[in-house]
Amino acid sequence: MAGKPETSGGATIATVERAMDVLLHIATTKGPDFGITELAEDLSMSKAAVHRVLASLRGRGLVDVDERTRRYSLGVGALRLGLAYLDRIDVRRLGRPALERLSQRTNETATLSVLLGHSERIYVDQVTPEREVIMSVTMGEPYPLHAGASGRAFLSFLDPVHREDYLSHVALQALTDLTVTDRDALRVSVDEVRQQGWATSAGERKSGAASVAAPVLGHDGRPIAVVSVCGPADRIASSLDRCREELLDTTRTMSRQFGWDGRSA
Repeated sequence: MAGKPETSGGATIATVERAMDVLLHIATTKGPDFGITELAEDLSMSKAAVHRVLASLRGRGLVDVDERTRRYSLGVGALRLGLAYLDRIDVRRLGRPALERLSQRTNETATLSVLLGHSERIYVDQVTPEREVIMSVTMGEPYPLHAGASGRAFLSFLDPVHREDYLSHVALQALTDLTVTDRDALRVSVDEVRQQGWATSAGERKSGAASVAAPVLGHDGRPIAVVSVCGPADRIASSLDRCREELLDTTRTMSRQFGWDGRSA
């Protein structure tokens, strides 16, 4: 009955499910913000139901609303949930000491990335050196797998079906003028990275920055994470060999901790 509190178990579960559907849709669908009508159509819900859900999520800081446009986006509460999840990722906890050592030995920024869905990755940790000019990365921001060394290190070691699907069907967006967007050139690069075990890039994801990256492999030879050493392009170029050797020593050690035996990649 209209206006009656939803007190039964089934109604409560349905309400929670609707709230999760709205929240996950906002989190996983491209677009900075969403209107009530748009969400109602996408989720096959009534506008009244969407409005109630958004009001509840907003009250808990999980979504924000632009008072001028009346459009909704993720709120700081969602960020807290994401960071709490990242804090519980085993590879992040295991990798922190390794990143600290790698940054100290190279005197550059060491980063750790994990896959996000099918075609993106995110940085989940970094350690920066104590020097005047450094590179830093943004935690949790998604990047495509074809752009930059960390992305290609992931892409090159995915299972063949996943890798071919990306190479054939994913739109190759240019993040800078140097991002590789030609499919044939990307295939050549991916094959090369898979053979040598590491990737390098300069200015492909961020102008003026360069990095060398390698995967942390699990027992099946698939990438659990990617570690990189990054810094200003001229500095990385002059110390690439040393950074690469330190990086590979780090990723080999981490891979062994996840069951990789050196033969299954």
